[in-house]
Amino acid sequence: MKKQWIADASLLAVTFIWGATFVVVQNAISFLEPLSFNAVRFWIAGICLLIWLLLFQRSSLQHFNRSLLYAGFWMGLWLFSGYALQTIGLLYTTSSKAGFITGLSVVLVPLFSFFFLKQKPTANAVFGSIIAAFGLYFLTMERAELSINQGDVFVFFCAVSFAMHIIITGKYSAHYPTLLLTIMQIFTVAVMCSIGAFLFEDAPNMWNGAILAKRQVWTALLITSLFATAAAFLIQTNFQKYTTAARVALIFAMEPVFAAVTAYIGAGERLSVSSIIGCVGILCGMIVSEIPIFSWFSKRTLTQGNPRT
Repeated sequence: MKKQWIADASLLAVTFIWGATFVVVQNAISFLEPLSFNAVRFWIAGICLLIWLLLFQRSSLQHFNRSLLYAGFWMGLWLFSGYALQTIGLLYTTSSKAGFITGLSVVLVPLFSFFFLKQKPTANAVFGSIIAAFGLYFLTMERAELSINQGDVFVFFCAVSFAMHIIITGKYSAHYPTLLLTIMQIFTVAVMCSIGAFLFEDAPNMWNGAILAKRQVWTALLITSLFATAAAFLIQTNFQKYTTAARVALIFAMEPVFAAVTAYIGAGERLSVSSIIGCVGILCGMIVSEIPIFSWFSKRTLTQGNPRT
């Protein structure tokens, strides 16, 4: 139980990092296109982790094999897919609608855990996920057009990808060395983002010194590559083995809350009534998922209905 609480706290810290970087990334991609930015970000993170491995954990290389390569590839594939589909979707839909649809991964994780890992979700996890999803709705859907377009479809599959990334990480993280698995995952994303940048963007900007020297770009790359990528995915891969995929999904649902708070502090954005309701809804969803209310209700009903008990 202690390891689970430490894992949850660590993953919550990762979620805070991801939420807090929203403003700096938004500033950076106005100079460097999204796939190009992510390519540089993941290459830097992967190289830093590889250097750390060679200097301090070289003995881990003896565990490198085809199975680990396969696991890292699948984790990286779903992670890249989530980033790419979300970026493409944002070309055709609003950011508020994209935020809500991406948040559907909170609801999809317990469902996918049941179908792919045969892990039956608890009633608390399901109910908590539903409450958190409604919270995400109020947080992100204000002033959104309630209609579906091709961008919404792309972002929906982005939510599927992020949910699958959580599932796959939970499946493989307990079987392979954390650092090796994280490095394989990050390099997979770096390669795929680079290919995507060459196909769909002005890829040479990735090594354009004038662009990379801009304060908004290099500070964002430094923060995201070291903290939001290298450290964050290392922590996720290491600690997710001590908790459940459903709990991870609910913890990650706090990302837009942290994004809203840091935007308020760093960019002067104000939370609307709807946004505040959304934040409270997400927090309630996380709390409900941990309170055995359904188990208590079931036991109480059985006790009251059986006179011999």
